[in-house]
This record gives sequence, C-alpha cells and structure tokens, in this order.
Amino acid sequence: MTKLRLLTFSAVLVAAHFSVSGWADGAKGVSPMQGVPPTRESQVTMANYRDHPMSMWAFANAGAVLHTVMVPREGEVRLLPGPLRPELGERPYTGPDGRELSFDTLFETNYADGVLVVQGSRLLHEAYFHDFRESSHHIWFSMTKSLVSSVFGLLVADGKVDLGASPASYIPELKGSGFDRVTIQQVLDHATAIDFHENYTDPESEFLRFYAPALNMGWMPGAADVQPADAEIYGVQDFLVKFIHADPALSPGDAFDYNSSNADVLGWLIARISGETLQDFIQKNLWAKLGAEHDAYLVADRALMPVATGGMNTTLRDAARFGMMLRDRGEFAGQQVIPAQWVDATLQVSDKLKTNMAANPKYSHELWSAYHNMWWILDAAQGEYCAVGIYGQVIYINRSADTVMVWFSSQPVASAARNPAFSAKLQAARALAVSLTRKPGV
Repeated sequence: MTKLRLLTFSAVLVAAHFSVSGWADGAKGVSPMQGVPPTRESQVTMANYRDHPMSMWAFANAGAVLHTVMVPREGEVRLLPGPLRPELGERPYTGPDGRELSFDTLFETNYADGVLVVQGSRLLHEAYFHDFRESSHHIWFSMTKSLVSSVFGLLVADGKVDLGASPASYIPELKGSGFDRVTIQQVLDHATAIDFHENYTDPESEFLRFYAPALNMGWMPGAADVQPADAEIYGVQDFLVKFIHADPALSPGDAFDYNSSNADVLGWLIARISGETLQDFIQKNLWAKLGAEHDAYLVADRALMPVATGGMNTTLRDAARFGMMLRDRGEFAGQQVIPAQWVDATLQVSDKLKTNMAANPKYSHELWSAYHNMWWILDAAQGEYCAVGIYGQVIYINRSADTVMVWFSSQPVASAARNPAFSAKLQAARALAVSLTRKPGV
C-alpha cells in the first residue's frame, strides 16, 4: 500500500504528544485559552486538545477544534423540575485515596466537568465545575456508541436488518475485510475477532498512525491536509474496508475485545440501510423527540462523515434526557422513541457474554459483568448499566432506582480500566442510587 505509507513517515513525530499513561498531561499549570488572542502557551490546538489541562476547554468546545455536523433539536423543551435535592452533593463517599469526600468534591477533584442526578422525571441535583455550565456542550466520545446502537434498534424492529447476517450483506464494500465473516450481533457485542486493536498509548500503533487521523480526532503532522486522491485511507470507511483484517487466531464471538471500529460499521449500516446520513437519522428519530434544550452536533471524520464511534456533543441535561428515555424502556413524554423490545434486549445478557468479559484481562478486575449491544452492563437484573466514553464520560442508568446520572469529565488518562478517578465516581454514583431507593430513616 504505497499511498498508505505516505501517512506513516511522520509517525515518529507523534511520540512527543503522547504519554504511556494515555495522553500527555500537557502544559502543567497552564490554563487553556488565556487572553484575546490566547497566549501561545495556553493555545488549544488539534495536537494538544486531548492533553490535560487543554482538554478542559477543548472537550466543551469540540466544534472549535474538530469538523462537525449538526443534529438540531425540535418541538417543546421537556422541562426537568429542580434541582430539588441539592443536599445530595454534600453526602460523603470514599475517594480514590480512601479519604471521605462530599459527592460534589469527589467528582470535582477527579476531573469531572459536571454531574447530574435524575430520579423519575425530577432533577434532584446538578453541579458544574471549572468553567463548564448548563448551556455548555461536551463531547461524549464512546458514549456515542450506545446512542448509535439505540437508534439502530429502529431498523431491527422494522425488519430491515438481520442481526445474524454479516455486515457485508448490506455493505458489499466490506466483503473480504475483517468484518465479512462476522454477524451484526457480534459487531454490537465487540466480539468480531479482527486483527486491529484499540491502543491509545503506542505512537507507532495502527490506531494512532491510521485510524485516529482518518477519524480526524487524532493529530499527525500533515494528516489533516491530505487530499482524497493522495491517500488510500482517507476517511473511516476506507479504513474499515482496506485496513481491517480477520484475526486468524480467533473465531468471531469467542472473545470480547473492545474496538471502536465496530461502531463505525454500525453507523455505516444505519446510513446504508436507511438511505439517510447518520446525523439526519439520529435527528429525526431520536433528537427531535426528546424535548432537548439544545441542538446537538457530531464530530465528522476526514471525509466529513459523522463519527459514529465517538462524535456526539450535547449539554449535560440533554444527555440525561436520552438516559431517561432508555431507563423507561424507550418511552419519553408519552411517545415510544426506541422500541421497548430493543431496549430490553440490552439487559438480556447470556453466560457467554459474561464469560467473555471475565476472560478479558483488561476488564476482569473491573465492575462490569458484560458488554452487550454497545452498553456496559453492571447488574442486568437491576437494570443497571452505562454508556461510557474515554476521559470519563458516563450515562449511568439504574431502572430499579428509577435513576439516571450523567457526568462529563476531562480526565488526564483516556482509558477507564484501572483508572482510580473513573472508578471512584462510578462507585459513588452506584451508592447514591441505592440510597435513593431507601425510605427515609432506613
């Protein structure tokens, strides 16, 4: 692949911008975007936008750094009465170092930008930190996968897609790729046995050399200036077709291996089967029906196609409205937005899915019991599960507690696995949800 190699010459230059812990901590002690124009030291750029503390500004202003497409709101705003119980922010929970901290302090000191608690239709508590506000948008990163999976259920319910079929049955371009031999259900469960792996830390990895620049969400010198005629892999769909191969050592379904490219396939399926762009499908079938306060937007890849794997941007409250709809089996404000059967299917977790999670060394010591339909499952029997994005983005749903919590973060380390800041916030949220089910005085 001669043209493909055109993008590898500068890969070594990327090393200076990443650390082995995830992404570099950036310029310590420098607040982003100080002054008009910003000082050189505080300037957020494509090269440093994922580095803490520059990420504190960039994640709330992703549309300034990256290409985006709009997902407009429609109709009346569905109001969230409250916050009705601000004292919840003072409840004590255990932080990563074992010290007892208030709920709000725990979140703030562990890189949260905002956190919100909803029970039923009532907004119980919300808190915003640093310069983040009610009207601020924040990038979801991989929580987007869970949203795309949710709207995909509309096509399943309409009989337009067979979960047992190969994605190549609907997208012939995928024939011969690593996705040819898998089922769509295996795509949804990240059990595709492909020879491509998620790696945020190695600057020589295929993930950072080819995938991130194609997404237009990772920086490499000159990559953003590459023209379609000069590169075999330009956008993400090129990457899926021309780069991803089957892993001969694995069979599809045999292992859980979290891989963002699976969600790219799902987004492509939605567009191909529906005949609409992904952003229009999401807008018409989901965002227009949630009573959202604000427009949303999706990051676009280098070919200006919406990034299904991690591109959604919304306010905190609008993310909560999405979570509330799913907590209520796809119903919102008296309207069935997502088929209840599809929402329920996420919590129908097989022993095989549990075994696959337990066998993955990266997640075997984490709280998750399974991964299914692009959702992270905690306790299926209680209806407790999450959408999760790198750097600490979470939509936490607990049906048994009738509760949804959402928090956005700018954690310095990308991955949630073995991340003390991520774990402390999740455990505090779970404990708070349990407490909300108790009667006063119990």
